[in-house]
Amino acid sequence: MQFDRYTVILLTLRPAAPVMTDEEATDLQNRHLAHGAGLRDRGLILVRGPLTDQDDERYRGFSIWSVDQETARHHAEADPAVQAGRLAVEVMTWMMPAGNLLFADVPSPRSITEAAAD
Repeated sequence: MQFDRYTVILLTLRPAAPVMTDEEATDLQNRHLAHGAGLRDRGLILVRGPLTDQDDERYRGFSIWSVDQETARHHAEADPAVQAGRLAVEVMTWMMPAGNLLFADVPSPRSITEAAAD
């Protein structure tokens, strides 16, 4: 059987994440979203999004990348939320039977306002 391989990144909340004001947290989240949308626009990230209703609240985000682990880690660690010490990056390879998954070209939100717009 043939397998497709993707790099997967889990973003986790660091145990000692800095405490922020609402304004600082909003600014950081907007920069985090813009960073990820830019990577999505460049084709490095295939899909991405937040995790909710999880058993472990440390898990914050999930993304599937079209590039190798080293390249994905490099770009994920440049995320403003990672740089600020709020999120940590966990990188792994995910395999599935070839052709099992197709990705549509759907843009990612670049800000909290854009994410909330419906």
